Amino acid sequence: MKTLYDVQQLLEKYGIFVHVGKRIWDIELMALELDNINHAHLISQHDYLVAKLILNREHEYEEKHQQDNHSS
Repeated sequence: MKTLYDVQQLLEKYGIFVHVGKRIWDIELMALELDNINHAHLISQHDYLVAKLILNREHEYEEKHQQDNHSS
């Protein structure tokens, strides 16, 4: 698992489809859903942690991208 798309594919295995319309919102909702399946002990700790790292990285990228757009 390396990309946001990979995390989406992982969530889809659990019947979770996320498309809110804004990428940063999608990332935030995916993180919440990932937490839910982790709390239910449905996902391995390794997959959970890798997916969380990917989501955190993508969220930081989106926040920086939004700040850059507002400052120009």
